[in-house]
Amino acid sequence: MILTVTLNTALDLTYRVPELVPHASHRVDEVTERPGGKGINVARVLAALGHRCVVTGFAGGRTGAVLRELLAPLAPVDALVPVAGTTRRTIAVVDAATGDTTQLNEPGPQITADEWEAFLTAYEPLLRQADAVALCGSLPPGVPVGAYADLVRRARAAGVPVLLDTSGEPLRRGLAARPDLIKPNADELARLTGTREPLRAARDARRRGAHAVVASLGPEGLVAVTPDGTWQATPPAAVRGNPTGAGDSAVAALLSSLVEDLPWPDRLTRAVALSAATVLAPVAGEYDAGAYEELQGGVRVSALTG
Repeated sequence: MILTVTLNTALDLTYRVPELVPHASHRVDEVTERPGGKGINVARVLAALGHRCVVTGFAGGRTGAVLRELLAPLAPVDALVPVAGTTRRTIAVVDAATGDTTQLNEPGPQITADEWEAFLTAYEPLLRQADAVALCGSLPPGVPVGAYADLVRRARAAGVPVLLDTSGEPLRRGLAARPDLIKPNADELARLTGTREPLRAARDARRRGAHAVVASLGPEGLVAVTPDGTWQATPPAAVRGNPTGAGDSAVAALLSSLVEDLPWPDRLTRAVALSAATVLAPVAGEYDAGAYEELQGGVRVSALTG
């Protein structure tokens, strides 16, 4: 079983408009509603890849109830912890004319000290059943900024490989707990290390505590710094579509590859192909299966030195 943790779950709304024009009214062509938050997206992709998944985190209020209703018929098992506050919404506006997406993210509910303790109580037994765990996304208000560092340490104590996918101070503190893998994007890595050169920044992040670093470079693919070597993986061609959730699909690919014990070049090939196939899908947490199969054969993985 793979466990994904989404402390700041979300009800994802995607609006499609013919053209997004600032300061104008818009007629929406299509609306989709999905259970979301990074770890839930990761779990949905993992389930599509054939892995058993359990999702945990927080859910509350009307939107939390809708999220759980939408999650119920899907493959990931719901182990979310109820809270008094209301789960946030995230709104993606897709411009059909350009293919660009504008994202609006609410902050999330206020989590009390008792609710955080309830989560920790639920987390421990789930860890004992897990082959790997992913800690994903932002922290809702009230959760300690060092929360991910605590969760990484608990996973390591249980002997469970842990992937950390967050940003800012939670990432900085989480690194000190020595996660097995972190997966920042280029901007998150630059803010962490102070350098915008991805390879140098990834090496710096690994020195700060991560066992391995895989950085998303957008259309340019991924760069990975690991104990077994350093690589860059690039897609065969740029793809246009909705990039929301592409990074989450990369996390799903890396987690599935980890539990399958694949060599690093194969892990990166899967991550790049799955990420690109997600851009071609209409909403986060899904991917174009046909495109995924085709893209895998065109991903280029190059060993880096120096």
